[in-house]
Amino acid sequence: MKKYGIFGGTFNPPHIAHSIVADNVRQQLNLDKIIFIPSGNPPLKESFPAEHRLAMAKLAFGNDRNFEVSEIEIEDLKEKSYTVNTLRKLREIYKDDESELYLIIGMDNLIDLPNWKDPEKLFELAKIVVINRPGNDKHSARKDFREKVIFADVPDLEISSRMIRRNISEGRSVKYLVCDAVEEYIKKNGLYKV
Repeated sequence: MKKYGIFGGTFNPPHIAHSIVADNVRQQLNLDKIIFIPSGNPPLKESFPAEHRLAMAKLAFGNDRNFEVSEIEIEDLKEKSYTVNTLRKLREIYKDDESELYLIIGMDNLIDLPNWKDPEKLFELAKIVVINRPGNDKHSARKDFREKVIFADVPDLEISSRMIRRNISEGRSVKYLVCDAVEEYIKKNGLYKV
């Protein structure tokens, strides 16, 4: 039986903390692989062009044999990308190897889970792994959800895509915050300039 970690997000842009956290969870839970899924048309966030986010995710995560980047949410950008629908599709894709899916979310997402589409269904489709996020307390999450998740302790890295976008727009360096290939892609395509 294979165990796959599912790590979704806008990855706008993907940064070093994504890789560190993902590999940390992979090791803690003995997962076979982490599948990064750039969101196609996220319902709760303003979307940045999917082709750029997908290209950067492939540059950031594509050279690690423990990582994979999936285009599953990018394939149909007309529909909103709901995690529950993505998990249903993944269950279908991986049905033959009797795999287990581990959906990796941040503590902020666990707190916000009641606002997601069909949140109870997520627990039927995958094991939910919650990683600590600075400034978020697990007791703020719904008790019944809290009791069903696996908590993974990861390094508190105060690196965010928002901070990186701000640095770029203000002409400051993002060296060591994103991999060299992502930094080069951002420069080449003039992304995040005001």
